[in-house]
Amino acid sequence: MEVLHVVLLVILLLTSLFLTMLILMHKGKGGGLSDMFGGGMSSNLGSSGVAERNLNRFTTLVAVIWGATIIALGLVIRFTV
Repeated sequence: MEVLHVVLLVILLLTSLFLTMLILMHKGKGGGLSDMFGGGMSSNLGSSGVAERNLNRFTTLVAVIWGATIIALGLVIRFTV
């Protein structure tokens, strides 16, 4: 069970970092973090609807994996006592 606990923690760490990166990649609606990091200047490059839809889908998938990992980690911790 200790190996499963460590594996889930690593997955949680990686998905947390990746989810943060994906959220910051979204096209800003104005005044957000994406504008601060140059999102306002490159709005023509990311204006493709297909790219934005795929980014939304991938972000949702990573968020679901992140949530499932948290639930699994909680169950492992709860039932190993």
